[in-house]
Amino acid sequence: MEKESQTIFDKNVIEFVTVSAEFCAFLERADSIPRNKFIDTSLKLLPLLYLKAAMLPPCEQIGEELPERYVTEDIYEMIRTKLAGLLAEKDDYLDVFVQDMEYSDQPIKKNISEDLADIYQDIKDFVFVFQLGLNETMNDALVICQENFGQLWGQKLVNTLRALHDAMYNVEDETEEENNYESDDEDCQCGEDCHCHDHEGHCHEDGCHCQDEK
Repeated sequence: MEKESQTIFDKNVIEFVTVSAEFCAFLERADSIPRNKFIDTSLKLLPLLYLKAAMLPPCEQIGEELPERYVTEDIYEMIRTKLAGLLAEKDDYLDVFVQDMEYSDQPIKKNISEDLADIYQDIKDFVFVFQLGLNETMNDALVICQENFGQLWGQKLVNTLRALHDAMYNVEDETEEENNYESDDEDCQCGEDCHCHDHEGHCHEDGCHCQDEK
């Protein structure tokens, strides 16, 4: 028991708990954060969470029963819905690092909000048990969190990081939309008082040439 107690109070474990608690609190207040600010902060917080998880010391389960869980289906759905609403059209991304790719030659559509909610579920359960302060369950929660990091949420984290990076820095689609709008205006030679684009381009102004050469 003494060895397990030393493990859960290891410096790297304490730092992981601190970052995990910050991550959970960040997602819980996501609906009060502007989208660009949320994406920017996520791009800084997620790599730190991955780093701290990768530095956790080895740990073995000592209890016979699984630790108590905090995140219910309702809590999970609340977090996912909140994130989906915030990210809007930037929520979807294409992923190739999923099991379904074994049966498809096309990338699979994924959601940043769902991936973050999955990560939240494992991390929040871990933080909740540590807040209870019982050494044995803290130890076993650490074991489960480490295992899930390697098999589940670690991969989701790096996939989500790529998608968030694209949402933050790839403005090509927005630029194309602006260029298309500007190109429509260039077709008109009517001057300042033209209404060529009013009512879907049906203009009835005298002297307008919006339908010329079409």
